[in-house]
Amino acid sequence: MSAPLTAVADLRRLVTRDLRRELRTPDSLIVNIALPVIIMVLFVYVFGGAITTGSSGLDYIDFVVPAVLLMSCGYGSALTAVAIADDMTGGMIDRFRTLPISGWTVPAGHVVASMARNVVASAIALAAAVALGFRPSASLAEWALVLALVAAYILAMSSLAVIWGLAVRSTQAAGAFSFVVLFLPYLSNGVVPAETMPPVLRAFATHQPVTSVVDTLRALLLDLPMGSSAAVAAAWLGGAVAVSIPIAAVLFRRRTAR
Repeated sequence: MSAPLTAVADLRRLVTRDLRRELRTPDSLIVNIALPVIIMVLFVYVFGGAITTGSSGLDYIDFVVPAVLLMSCGYGSALTAVAIADDMTGGMIDRFRTLPISGWTVPAGHVVASMARNVVASAIALAAAVALGFRPSASLAEWALVLALVAAYILAMSSLAVIWGLAVRSTQAAGAFSFVVLFLPYLSNGVVPAETMPPVLRAFATHQPVTSVVDTLRALLLDLPMGSSAAVAAAWLGGAVAVSIPIAAVLFRRRTAR
């Protein structure tokens, strides 16, 4: 086989390996399925009655669903750091060195598996939202854009997670990245309106990347005016991926050369 076809075959095998490992870990599988539902119920039934949505005038469930989608898929994407750190510290890389595979397919396999896994988690979160009363009004084209935006967010978070997993020296340290990613939607325009925050937090929430993604998802799902949020979200996510790939390549090369 030619080199490109061989690399694609290697990537397919590694993605299959990661997905099978996920299915053979019941506790992780349960968390990935239950977490979106638990978060959705928590925000709609526990917090929903006490939070107003400011000048948007939306019902709280309509306001918060985009943020919960990002929490669900972002948390799962961040766990890519743990998976690659486990490979780097558990001896798996030494096994890969004895095989005729392309080195770049190892981190790439984790990222592709993360995308497949977390698109499903996002679908579960959205189904839970619909069951709780969320009624999106997106057209078919807007649904396609929602899928593309969620996939781009997963790709960006997974790529950043690869960098973190390669930079740290233990799976425990790698797990810290998930808390960062899970916390970001709270400091955005996703859970509460940014206009209700103190000035310093309001400035951060208004200009951080997650806010533009949340605003774009909300506009697409509810058929609302989008403004410039889509362009800003695309720039942030595209920039994150473009920066992450070469950094991850350098870190992976340094770690595996030792």
